[in-house]
Amino acid sequence: MGNRLNPYISYNGDARAALEFYQGVFGGDLTLSTFGEMGGADSPDADKIMHGQLETPAGFTLMGADTPTGMEFNPGTTIAVSLSGDDGEALRGYWKELSAGGTVDVPLEKQMWGDEFGMCIDRFGVSWMVNIAQPA
Repeated sequence: MGNRLNPYISYNGDARAALEFYQGVFGGDLTLSTFGEMGGADSPDADKIMHGQLETPAGFTLMGADTPTGMEFNPGTTIAVSLSGDDGEALRGYWKELSAGGTVDVPLEKQMWGDEFGMCIDRFGVSWMVNIAQPA
């Protein structure tokens, strides 16, 4: 798989509509997972998109999700840069450097979907997400 860098957009409850719109614009394969499907069936966010990913024929990758209840949604600060892949050593190194001097919102650790994941804001105010895929 290697590593990749792509935009990750936060939405205020309309991630499904937005990602389906982008699929109509760019074509490609869209996968959507709700909070309910990923272990939050009883949450008020059960039908919201926890993760959506569009892979286009042109090689573009666009990711997005709904902002869950309790997290602030700030229009204008709705995009994070996502680093993902299976090279754990490299991705942990990027995480260490990106989070140094910044703010860690979600520590880089194993999550309910099985991967290691973390979120931080670097010292320049840029939001980053790091996801390390676990072996199948």
